[in-house]
Amino acid sequence: MSDTTATWSVDPADVARFSAIAEEWWDPKGKFGPLHVFNPIRLGFIREQVLEAFGRDGTARQPFTGLKLLDIGCGGGLLSEPMRRLGFTVTAVDASERNIAVASTHATAQGLDIDFRAGTAEQLAAEGAGPFDVILNMEVIEHVADPGEYLRTTASLLAPGGLMILATLNRTLKALALAKVGAEYILRWLPPGTHDWNQFLKPEEIETFLAGTPYQLEGPFGVSFNPLTGQWSRSADSDINYMMTVRAPV
Repeated sequence: MSDTTATWSVDPADVARFSAIAEEWWDPKGKFGPLHVFNPIRLGFIREQVLEAFGRDGTARQPFTGLKLLDIGCGGGLLSEPMRRLGFTVTAVDASERNIAVASTHATAQGLDIDFRAGTAEQLAAEGAGPFDVILNMEVIEHVADPGEYLRTTASLLAPGGLMILATLNRTLKALALAKVGAEYILRWLPPGTHDWNQFLKPEEIETFLAGTPYQLEGPFGVSFNPLTGQWSRSADSDINYMMTVRAPV
């Protein structure tokens, strides 16, 4: 598919916006620099949740060997690569062909065998891909055209007892001030237009999207940024960034 091919879950404008800066994914001082700073807290949360969900040994070098993971909206592979190093068999998908090209080239240079695909969650479902033990749905849902249908489709790719980890932004005035106006227009941490505050999602909306389904949700788990230390940490405050988990029935 081309970078701007639309399906009902894809926002072509967002795909084009990220495609235009795809070569900067692995530059910690580039446009994705804030994501590099954010990555450790995401990785720690993922590792903690999967260890608990599958009863794996946290002292093992590759504790997740034998588990299949899907990274949806993988971008340049900032999560895909460490997941592969932890032992997962990784499939990584992004709607932008340019993102996939960058991610695949970088992973190959690191000697990592990751199945990178240009496509969407709907295409995976239509192709009968999976099921996957773990699905990463990180900072993607606020960029799609139909978040409810998108979330249900991604959840359908889970194996029995599988775990999906979702991260997104809360639609609050605090998030508008700090994550949108502050981050994009004052501090210039992100390119202007990266986010549309109207597409931010409240935790209760995530719950509504899966109402009546057999999936079990937990969270929100808040994360906060400390401007004095320049670091992210887990927090009781979910007014801006938060994560949730979705567990499939056994």
